[in-house]
This record gives sequence, structure tokens and C-alpha cells, in this order.
Amino acid sequence: MAGIVVVFDFDKTIIDLDSDNWVVDELGATDLFNELLPTMPWNSLMDRMMAELHAQGKTIDDIVEVLKRAPIHPDVVPAIRAAHALGCDLRIVSDANMFFIETILDHLGIRECFSEINTNPGYVDEEGRLRIFPIHDFHKSSHGCNLCPPNMCKGLVMERIQASLMAEGKKKRFIYLGDGSGDYCPSLKLGEGDFLMPRKNFPLWDLISQNPLVIKAEIHEWSDGEELARILLNLIKTISMAENAQFLAPQDMGVPVYEALPSPTPKPAMVAN
Repeated sequence: MAGIVVVFDFDKTIIDLDSDNWVVDELGATDLFNELLPTMPWNSLMDRMMAELHAQGKTIDDIVEVLKRAPIHPDVVPAIRAAHALGCDLRIVSDANMFFIETILDHLGIRECFSEINTNPGYVDEEGRLRIFPIHDFHKSSHGCNLCPPNMCKGLVMERIQASLMAEGKKKRFIYLGDGSGDYCPSLKLGEGDFLMPRKNFPLWDLISQNPLVIKAEIHEWSDGEELARILLNLIKTISMAENAQFLAPQDMGVPVYEALPSPTPKPAMVAN
């Protein structure tokens, strides 16, 4: 659907864990990571950890092989391919890094499904070391959002995406999928007619549960990759049916629109007990 933009978080949404922790743990640097974690921002710590792994003789190929083993639910890749085939504009907004994300997407064969990846820069330098930098250089200035980590405000990214599409005169409906506390700010940028898919019993879900009425989008929670795939494709179908119904005369419609569309989950129903 040309009128639908699907925005994915990456860690614990597309893949089933945190890619930073996965690489650190698999390459045997967990203790050092935990020792340094209280001393610096996460994004800066990951750059430091890549330096430490390089000094220990770990190569880029070692990192790539670990990333290729990152677990992902078997229903997620087919769902992404299906959404792309239906004409949805798929984008990623993630606090991971470009090297990790692109390596995994290339391995899964779905890199071309995404029109845009917004994340922290990551590249291999001339010494063969992976460098990771913040997407927002907080050493020079603050992005001004107290909901987000210093290196990235996903809400600002969402606003830029929305503004660019509006400037092109394109009316879009958004579906946002995420799990972490960093996904709360962009969730607040969604409007009526948009959809939010928080992972149930994860930090984003917990934040929304405190006051679901501040979310303007329709909320559809999911627990695993099977639910993610089913709910996402159902929402795309629902939006498609609603848009098509606008162009049909009443006599052309076999059933009333309200009967053809599945009932949405009421917002208060998502509050955890």
C-alpha cells in the first residue's frame, strides 16, 4: 500500500534480542562491558568495546559471523517481505548501529525491503576496527529531549519523516513497531489514524500502560514474531480495505464497511493487569 509507512525498531523487534549485547556476549566480553557500563553512555561504550575486541584479536569477520547467528522468529522475515510486496514504505529507526543492522538484513536477504535506516553510524576503519558513533553528537549539543538517550531521539526522527512526506504532499498512515523505552517518544508523535504495535510486557508497553490515553494512535500489542506478523499484515489489510471503500459506491459494496473491517483493540484494553 503506497499510503502506508511501517516504521520498525530493530533490536527485540525485528530480531529477537539486543544486537549489541549479542555481539559482546558471543565474543566473550560481557564482564568488561558490565564493568564499564556505569562509566559512560551506551553508544560510547559500544565503540570502546569494539576497540577492546580488536585489541584482543577479534576481526570484523568474527563480528559478522556472530551477527549472522542472531536469532529471529521465522515469521518475521516473510511478514517484512509481504509488507514490502504490498507496496508499504518500510523504514527502520533504531539505536543499534548501521554495521550491525545492515549485516543482519543482508544475511536475511531483506535489506532492499527498507527505504531508509535511521541509526547510529558504524563503519570499519583503515585498521580493520569497527567504529560506532552517535547519530546525534551530544558532545557538541543536546537534542533537547528528556525522554530519549543523549545520542538519539527517535521522536525527532519520526517528525523528520512525517515532515518530509508532508512536504511532498503525500498523505500517509503510519504503523510503528517497537519494544524499548526509546520507542516511547516516537509513539507520542503518531496521530489518529495511525497504529502503534508495542511488544507486550517490554519497556514501551510499560510506559504506555501508565497512561494509554496520551497515545493518539490505535494500539495493537504483540508478544512474539508470530503475533507481530499476523497483526501487522492484518492492519495493512484493514487500512487497504478502508481506503478502497472510500472509492466504492454503496451499491458496489457487498457488506457494510464496518462489518468488513476487523474490530480494533480498544486502547484501555492494552493496560497490563
